[in-house]
Amino acid sequence: MPDTDTGALRQLHDPATRKRFLKMVGGTAATGALGLLAAACGGSDSMGAAATTGAATTAKASASSDIAIVNYALTLEYIEADFYRQAVESGQIKDRATADLAKHIAETEQAHVDALHGTVMKLGGTPAAKPATKFDAVLAAGPAKILQTAATVENLGAAAYLGQAGRIKSKEILAAALSIHSVEARHAAALNELVGRGFKGGSSLEGSIPDGAFAKALTMDQVLARVKPFLAS
Repeated sequence: MPDTDTGALRQLHDPATRKRFLKMVGGTAATGALGLLAAACGGSDSMGAAATTGAATTAKASASSDIAIVNYALTLEYIEADFYRQAVESGQIKDRATADLAKHIAETEQAHVDALHGTVMKLGGTPAAKPATKFDAVLAAGPAKILQTAATVENLGAAAYLGQAGRIKSKEILAAALSIHSVEARHAAALNELVGRGFKGGSSLEGSIPDGAFAKALTMDQVLARVKPFLAS
């Protein structure tokens, strides 16, 4: 994996940044996030100019860290969207219903990419570059391997979002993050059932309920280690 790809994921390591991402990622939540930022930076009050300056400084710091978090999520969504695009275009999935499911998930992941990319722009940041991926081995192995990989990737996505939940301070951002986390988890459940893994899996990234009653989160470093095989060197 090239250094630029590693940097794209590692630069997202800033905890605070992930918060604003989740706020902006979800339509009305995004509007609410901008509203809160505007309020924080807005007019002065009886507390005086010093308080206003302090609030503005805090808001800027928060926005900067949020950009890093959004870019982390954006990089992961790039990888997911590209995987599904390639899977659909490969023609390997012959079953009509399964192919339609793959297309639907591909569209959803691309919608996540578009939303996150737009969020970084609105925050005044530079969107993370789209990494080059390598799924040739998975695609060549046929539909069963493609679907098994898809199930694992979706469980990974859900665990990645969950891994940042505790770092989110804004309620609006948290709500937006959970809305995406829920979609990733539902994708994982549908795909795990489709490939016969059912509710219980053989690892933390397999099965509709791989961790039992309480899902286990993954840190950014753990997620990076798991996506490395899918990144072109």
